Amino acid sequence: MILKTFRWAFVVTALGLGLGVLYDGAKALGIVAILAVLEISLSFDNAVINAGILKKMSAFWQRIFLTIGVLIAVFGMRLIFPVLIVSITAKIGPIESVRLALDDKDRYQQLVTDAHPSIAAFGGMFLLMIFLNFIFEDREIKWQAWLERPLAKLGQVDMLAVCIALVALLVASMTVATSAHQHGGHHADKTSTVLTAGVAGLITYLIVAGLSSFFEGRLEEEEERETEKAEAADRGPSAVAVTGKAAFFMFLYLEVIDASFSFDGVIGAFAITNDIVLMALGLGIGAMYVRSLTVYLVRKGTLDDYVYLEHGAHYAIGALAVILIVTIQYQISELITGLVGVVLIGWSFWSSVRRNRRLADSPSDA
Repeated sequence: MILKTFRWAFVVTALGLGLGVLYDGAKALGIVAILAVLEISLSFDNAVINAGILKKMSAFWQRIFLTIGVLIAVFGMRLIFPVLIVSITAKIGPIESVRLALDDKDRYQQLVTDAHPSIAAFGGMFLLMIFLNFIFEDREIKWQAWLERPLAKLGQVDMLAVCIALVALLVASMTVATSAHQHGGHHADKTSTVLTAGVAGLITYLIVAGLSSFFEGRLEEEEERETEKAEAADRGPSAVAVTGKAAFFMFLYLEVIDASFSFDGVIGAFAITNDIVLMALGLGIGAMYVRSLTVYLVRKGTLDDYVYLEHGAHYAIGALAVILIVTIQYQISELITGLVGVVLIGWSFWSSVRRNRRLADSPSDA
């Protein structure tokens, strides 16, 4: 099972490390390996969230996620994205941006650093909306019931998540954005930049999540009709996997989530190297393992067996959203970012294990 699911990740690892050696010798080998580990550690919560969505999709769309989705993740977010960010923020052409990335790496890193407030505001708002919509939903299974139960009641208020996200953006624009740290040690007012990027992140979430929810709702109606037909014909109900437009928009939603999660990995990678070739190789290897881990979680039914894992991953998303917004002004180590996610998911896993043991010891409570 592990070998079958991770075989392409192993192949990409061998190719990536080999290309790194050919590109810049043994030194590159170590850098690529470190970047791969960085990406995996920062994106484990991403795999859990993705698995919760991917398990609803058909086998065909799961394969699309592992093929076309990987190309988007590796080449789009880990290679093209940093180039586009520099091109847009520095108001230079993409070709000039690529030339800087290859020939003037210090200048390129400075431009990416200057673009960080926009990246952090966009990604932070998108991830914050994911967390808020999760925490305000009334769920049958609650991990931290003392917190989730009252928040679920508050969640009955329409558009509460959007209002809180906008308040958080307004506060950020009046605090961390007004003295955002820039390359070279000076500070600059980034209020308008942060507001614009944050609103763009919020709008992106609303559009993609809204379309995904709409088509998923259509699918649930179809599933109900199929179940009624099956019951009328004295057959057992059959599950309907997400296909067609519903699957496409859920796939799009997955890609935007992955993009938001990759922001901290791409920015963190500049602390290790400013060579976009090595960056793409290392982060690409890590992205492949995250994708494979997502499929593994789906096929093993891990989220059904360990019911609090999804909670832990969403709490980690909330923490990452706050960290991204704080990094508009303050530098936070990637080690802290990665450990927060690992600790929260590890805690939720252990809580799930204890719950399973408790239910096994008391069958009448199940």
